Amino acid sequence: MSFTVAIDGPAASGKGTISRAVSEFFGYAYLDTGLLYRAVGKRLLDGIEPVEAAQTLDRSVLDADALRSPDVAQAASKVAAIPEVRAALVDFQRAFARRAGGAVLDGRDIGTVICPDAEVKLFVTASAETRAQRRCKELQGKGHEVTYEEVLADVRERDARDMNRADAPLKPAPDALVIDTTALSIEDAVAQVVEIITEAGGAD
Repeated sequence: MSFTVAIDGPAASGKGTISRAVSEFFGYAYLDTGLLYRAVGKRLLDGIEPVEAAQTLDRSVLDADALRSPDVAQAASKVAAIPEVRAALVDFQRAFARRAGGAVLDGRDIGTVICPDAEVKLFVTASAETRAQRRCKELQGKGHEVTYEEVLADVRERDARDMNRADAPLKPAPDALVIDTTALSIEDAVAQVVEIITEAGGAD
């Protein structure tokens, strides 16, 4: 049987950490759909036309660590605004979502576009300032020379682009449950999501 959990939200809201935790808890497959766009963004930086990059994307390039740089993040947000790129990646995501044994997908448009019929839809968010603090700490921990002010500006720029793009803008699905992690520990957030999925029949 298939059971799909769609988790959307802006950058550094905690959706990826929550998604990985609940996928492990329930034994579901997990897909960070942002990596698809980061991989296309990386190929754009390498000189490959974005639509071609999306149409010829291979799962072997979805190396999270190699795709976490600020430059790749900005490129990913730009290519994600291209309708032809999004269309090229839709089928891959939908097939993953309906695999047997359950699946958790996180991204920007999972509950609204990719999996509108998902059994559980969540929108994980936090204040821009909190998200910038988290992302700054993460990047500095990996050796990137960034300042909080730079990261905050980047977060706000990405939010504006993701929320205002014409195709599949970032927004909660009408029936999504919103979880604000600004003042919530990751443990408490995960516990909330586990309870939500269990009540929806995901533990059966």
